[in-house]
Amino acid sequence: MVMDIDKAADHKSGESGRIRINMLGDFKIYVGEHVLDDRISRSYKMWVLLAYLIIHRQRHISQEELIETLWPEEDNDNPANALKTLLYRTRATIASVIGDDPQLILSQRGSYSWNLRLDCFVDAEEFDQLVTKAADKALPPDTRQEALEVAINLYQHDFLPKLSNQMWIVPFTTYYHYLYLESVYSYGELLLDKEEHAKLVDICNMAIRIEPFEEKLYMMLIQAYLALGNTAAALSTYEKATELLYKNLGVRPSESLRELYQDIMKENKVLEMDLTIIQQDLREAVARPGPFCCEYGFFREAYRLEARRAVRHGTSVQIALITLTLPDGKTPTLNLLNKTMEQVLGVLEFSLRRGDVVARYSGAQYVLMLPTATYEDATMILERIVATFNKRNRKSFLILNFRIQQLDLEKMKSYD
Repeated sequence: MVMDIDKAADHKSGESGRIRINMLGDFKIYVGEHVLDDRISRSYKMWVLLAYLIIHRQRHISQEELIETLWPEEDNDNPANALKTLLYRTRATIASVIGDDPQLILSQRGSYSWNLRLDCFVDAEEFDQLVTKAADKALPPDTRQEALEVAINLYQHDFLPKLSNQMWIVPFTTYYHYLYLESVYSYGELLLDKEEHAKLVDICNMAIRIEPFEEKLYMMLIQAYLALGNTAAALSTYEKATELLYKNLGVRPSESLRELYQDIMKENKVLEMDLTIIQQDLREAVARPGPFCCEYGFFREAYRLEARRAVRHGTSVQIALITLTLPDGKTPTLNLLNKTMEQVLGVLEFSLRRGDVVARYSGAQYVLMLPTATYEDATMILERIVATFNKRNRKSFLILNFRIQQLDLEKMKSYD
């Protein structure tokens, strides 16, 4: 509500109780038993106005500043009148929910402000204070952990996501998002030290829902699952992470994440005394047609095994790299890549032998291992793959390139 500051001077915040304002996630204002949110009003400008006044509530905001914030690039014949109309509608909306008291918005000589005499709890500000407190390494670990736990639970989503297209909101969103990730990492380290792995699983899964493309979150989650002995969940998490990184960022997993894959493989074994069951499992794996398609971390292990075999028997092994590019050699957009890379994989599965090995190397690349093939054989195979791709994608302007390199047996011998 808009009122003169002098007339509001006697208003005491305790009379109406504390006002709680949620800005991390859905924008809500709790006044006593009443709730102001976008179910009450769908007026986008009204929520921008309220957010701006709350965030900058330590000062008076001029009419000109509000007009520039609310209508930055819009032609308006009478912006002052538009602002007054918006303030009137905001006043009416607030009054329809909480009545005429307390007064939320004050006016004075052409400027406006949030009523600082009100006792307000703003979740974003409390979150910031808690993270700052937890950063003090002089505090006991339990005190820091408690502060971080409260802070993380406050962060239900990014800062005002429904207003994220407002340019003045972006620095706040970036700042709080960064703080959130740092708080999760710090909290995760404390949980790992105390071996509270189940709690770490919950925190990581919650954080991944907010930030699904942060590799470090998946690494912490995998570590927690491994500590709990849940290798199936660890492997599933690894596969989900690599898929998301490929499809949304066009990058391959870091060396650290791939090392975790090796840890998963080491743990992913159970005691099995019946050799018949083991052979049945192996037969089912061998029976699959086409090349062996695997994750890059496993590809490296297969490469090491094949390289040792080649050195021992003197056979040749060819390594090939297939890259999908635009005609000018640049990398296609992710949307185009994701669709076409699936088609490339289909061609590889159709064209390669059962003994060949294929892995996704990056968002736009597959790496192949062709055992017992000569350089000439490998060249013919790759040319056939390119021809098949072009035939199946006649309307595509994307180019499939390849490079081949033979395993250097003399260099491999020097490692023995």
